[in-house]
Amino acid sequence: MLILGLNAYHADSAACVLRDGCVIAAAEEERFRRVKHWAGLPTEAVRSCLNEASATPEQVDIIAVNRKPAANLWRRALFMLWHRPERRLISNRLANVRAARDIQGALHAAFPGEPWRAKVHYVEHHLAHLASAYAVSGFEEAACVSVDGFGDFTSAAWGTGRAGTLHIDERIYFPHSLGLFYSALTQYLGFSKFGDEYKVMGLAAGGQPRFLPQLWQVVKVRPDGTFALNLKYFRHHRQNVSHTWIGGEPQAENLFSPELEELLGPARLQQEPLETRHRDLACSVQAIYEQAFLALLNALYLRYGYPSLALAGGCALNSVANGKISLRTPFRQVYVPPAAGDAGGALGAAFVAWGHVAADRNRPKSRKPLRLDDPYLGPAFNDAFIEQLLKSRGLLVNAKPTLGALLPREGAKPSTGFHSASPDSCISRFSDPLALCRAAARAIADGRVVGWFQGRMEWGPRALGNRSILCDPRRADMKQILNATIKRRESFRPFAPAILREHVAEWFEQDQDVPFMSQVFQIRPQKRSLVPAITHLDGSGRLQTVHQHTNPLFHTLVSEFHALTAVPMVLNTSFNENEPVVCHPEEAIDCFLRTRMDIVVLGSFVISRTTRLRVALASG
Repeated sequence: MLILGLNAYHADSAACVLRDGCVIAAAEEERFRRVKHWAGLPTEAVRSCLNEASATPEQVDIIAVNRKPAANLWRRALFMLWHRPERRLISNRLANVRAARDIQGALHAAFPGEPWRAKVHYVEHHLAHLASAYAVSGFEEAACVSVDGFGDFTSAAWGTGRAGTLHIDERIYFPHSLGLFYSALTQYLGFSKFGDEYKVMGLAAGGQPRFLPQLWQVVKVRPDGTFALNLKYFRHHRQNVSHTWIGGEPQAENLFSPELEELLGPARLQQEPLETRHRDLACSVQAIYEQAFLALLNALYLRYGYPSLALAGGCALNSVANGKISLRTPFRQVYVPPAAGDAGGALGAAFVAWGHVAADRNRPKSRKPLRLDDPYLGPAFNDAFIEQLLKSRGLLVNAKPTLGALLPREGAKPSTGFHSASPDSCISRFSDPLALCRAAARAIADGRVVGWFQGRMEWGPRALGNRSILCDPRRADMKQILNATIKRRESFRPFAPAILREHVAEWFEQDQDVPFMSQVFQIRPQKRSLVPAITHLDGSGRLQTVHQHTNPLFHTLVSEFHALTAVPMVLNTSFNENEPVVCHPEEAIDCFLRTRMDIVVLGSFVISRTTRLRVALASG
């Protein structure tokens, strides 16, 4: 049974493939289109996933879509009668629904000459979110929670997972949304691009929560742990707040009303400098979000009593709040999937569809819970492909070997037979993975910025050791170097540590396993000065635990860095520069060439800049 899961005609469009209930592949469309948060039909992700599964469109049995156009129709109708929104708002929503209804027709058009015989299975948006977490959490029993902006007229849903079966107990409906509260305040703070909420989360660490009294007028927490917006501060429910969800970068007009500016003062324009007031507002927004979010979780623990929590939805990407779950609620185990946002709905929809198939086949009620702790589900490129690419780019020729600048001091040498065709770089090739990791670890310890491109691409928004830029966390200036010369982004943006799992308790105040960089914890005070590049202003760090069994090459690299420095972690950030994370090795080469990265490792090939190129870049 082959199931194709889709998040389509929504931001972060994505596809995945399940074969008999096992995850074969998953990828986001943005990686192929090179447009952040790409919205539309994820045709390139579909091609990639089918290729990884060695399958054709004709072999797909079910297409599962993470939305259900008919969901909550009565509530939609009653809302329109009560609030009477602008006609353009209604027509825009209907156009999007119509596009979603004809998924099969759109796939036929995108894949001419290839028959699609699969049945389309529509899955309510938040049920797909919940399944994306619970179905792969490894939990037999868990409280299941989804919180985001909106999907199928709902902003949050919760219930239980037992013995592989999900049951939704309650929802919070449009127009009330904790995710929309955060998005509206993100726009107010001058971060206008779709998905900029993480900038507010980063900015919050440098502020004080002095705007809490004002913001408690904007969102209310009820005694039962649910929440509601004061709608006078928002526009989304009554005006045509334009959203673009088809064929490109998502766009959204301002969600906040003039009344919010009356409450908080003038909104920051994008080009205006960030002031203390803005940092304090960001801190206050984060604090309000956390209190509302954790109030809901505490109420659900009292209701269900399970120690395990499966969490999804766009708000599950708020790693700062996630890191406080075990401190401020009774939940002891938290699973956040690698793609917790809308992209992950593709996987959740596929698992819901598979559950229906398994039920029809009289699957036994008891089952071994599935645990997804390997996020490497995208495409891979072997050394033969990379070698041919380097030759086609004029970077590599067959000749006598050239020993590059990237060599371990123990004397291990790369294989012979290749050198760079360019005077500005030198290329080495390592046949021994251990020697490659030692060389890369030495380069990082020497202060170089290393692009690391290996194996299958990660599923989800985080680079987790296969499409990463790696640096020395001990360097106090590394944050400034990366933000200014590599990432070219705001100076306040933080970076994350990738740490060997077995050393977490030595360095962090909580000994948690967080393989997907989804939770922020406090670094032990005595350790903070040792790793300033990954320590946030409030003494915290966004954790990624590195395991030998899921990524042996990356684990070896971090272990070699530990052997050199006595620090069991490296700084890990996504391999990109104001673009989606690189997918193809050619994109990695282009990013390397246009930034001031020192070294890029592509499979077993290592490209190092020469002094000549460094001088040219510095003078330019």
